[in-house]
Amino acid sequence: MGRKAGLSDEKLLAALGDDRTPFNDTERLVIELADAMTETPANVSDDLYARLRNQFSEEQLMQLGAQIAFENYRARWNRIFNVESDNLYQGTTASLPSRVHDD
Repeated sequence: MGRKAGLSDEKLLAALGDDRTPFNDTERLVIELADAMTETPANVSDDLYARLRNQFSEEQLMQLGAQIAFENYRARWNRIFNVESDNLYQGTTASLPSRVHDD
């Protein structure tokens, strides 16, 4: 999915860790939203929402929120049935862990 969206190997690898320097300000803001929405319980602060509204229209923010929620749903659903990767990513796989856990 990331490759189809035009993400570089550098950004794909950075997404697995805490270093967000490869991402621009808007991308870091979206990642912050995704992190906040996937906490248990979800925790989107007033400050984060205000910063998002300075960057995105209400419609865009609704679309972002829906997509993040859907991807979170899919990730959690896949865990029930132990759905594994199809290993379609052909980038610098030597640097990628075979399976990422967020235990």
